[in-house]
Amino acid sequence: MTDQIAARHEDPVDEYEREPVPERARLGFSSFIGQYAGEHTAGTELMIGPLFIASGVSATAVVGGLFVGNLLAVLSWMFLTAPIAVRARMTLYFQLEKICGRTLVTAYNLANGVMFCFLAGAMVTVNATAAGLWFGIDMPGLNDVYPNGAGWIITVLAMGALMTVVAAYGYKVVARIANIAAPWMVLVFVAYGIVAARQLGIESVGEFWPKAQELIWTGGEPLAGRAKFTFWHVMFFAWFCNMAMHIGMADLSVFRYARRSWYAVATAAGMYLGHFIAWLSASILYAHQLQATPGNTAVLPGPLAYNAAGIAGVLCVIVAGWTTANPTIYRAGLAFQAISPTSSRYRVTLLTGAVATVAGMFPAIAMKLLDFVALYGLVLMPMGAVIFVDFWFAERFGFRRFYAEHSGVTINWAAAVAWLATLAVCLAVVNAGGLQIYFVGLPGWFAAALLYIVISRLVQRKEVRS
Repeated sequence: MTDQIAARHEDPVDEYEREPVPERARLGFSSFIGQYAGEHTAGTELMIGPLFIASGVSATAVVGGLFVGNLLAVLSWMFLTAPIAVRARMTLYFQLEKICGRTLVTAYNLANGVMFCFLAGAMVTVNATAAGLWFGIDMPGLNDVYPNGAGWIITVLAMGALMTVVAAYGYKVVARIANIAAPWMVLVFVAYGIVAARQLGIESVGEFWPKAQELIWTGGEPLAGRAKFTFWHVMFFAWFCNMAMHIGMADLSVFRYARRSWYAVATAAGMYLGHFIAWLSASILYAHQLQATPGNTAVLPGPLAYNAAGIAGVLCVIVAGWTTANPTIYRAGLAFQAISPTSSRYRVTLLTGAVATVAGMFPAIAMKLLDFVALYGLVLMPMGAVIFVDFWFAERFGFRRFYAEHSGVTINWAAAVAWLATLAVCLAVVNAGGLQIYFVGLPGWFAAALLYIVISRLVQRKEVRS
């Protein structure tokens, strides 16, 4: 305990990593509006929007799928994540330690932190495509895997350093930066769509829908190497691209600061300003690029934004990537710090940002962003089901809540089997059955919940009776 207190004194801010957030540190609704609008109106939206077109989606499928999928995501935050967050007031990692035991949660935290580092790395990549325009560096292509030059590496290092410093100063600073940047970023993303639509020859609101079906989301054949997308692909992707955050419970670490659980409605600012408007605007930008230069299939946010809005567009990509990577690096830092509670969260977050920056040098992560966000959500999803069942239903189903804390075990085998077996089966179904990864998250969550209930009853049966 003395070591933990000493580590806390080294931190510029206290993030209450191993205790409930006290009343004095809780935040109002506006903090969450800005944070979610900033996080999800991101430079990576300029990666995702074009990939819908690359997947041959139709106009009806993309608009309808995004509307429904984003609504389901908001409801997941509101009714699954936030009610637990405001009651327990603990980080995801500390809560899991009480349930799973020290050894198991260390393995989970390592997987969680690495996944968040890769996601933040994709955002660093996006920023580098914007900043690199000023220096005339060579940009990576759609299928590139490795860094393509010293200029690219230096640009990524600079962008990653800026993001890391902000994340290291804690959630309040992350939210403050997002509140300042979010309104301007949303306006620029709207401008992207309007400018690109005019470049495609769409001069009025009345012309938009018929020309969108003809010129933008045509429902034609996908580009080489891309699966064909339907309404269901778009809906499930929009719902589960943040699976780790809501049904995976990662945002317990964010909403533990909320005074009320209904503050989770603030996620709609991110889902509909970012994952609806920004994705559609980015699609329109990419459609214009394909029309103007048919052979140019590269998905590079910096050049796309510059062609639509000039320097303002490039600055928007940089700031948008920044406000998204900040909370992602913050979450990853909490995951790694939970592995070594006596370490300074500030220093751990700086190291985490360095890992994310190195990941950002490899453009393959950003170029395969649709698949990656689905995969990292799937890896973390089963433990969300474990937390949900343990918090609400443990006593009802006859087993002890926070089993590892009470029993002293380092591995709660019920949680371990629920996590690993669910993940293994879901990945096997995707690989063997040809099913898109976006479709296995929902049944996987229920499977993990059922496994945890059954195995917990078996493991704890003698203890509960005694």
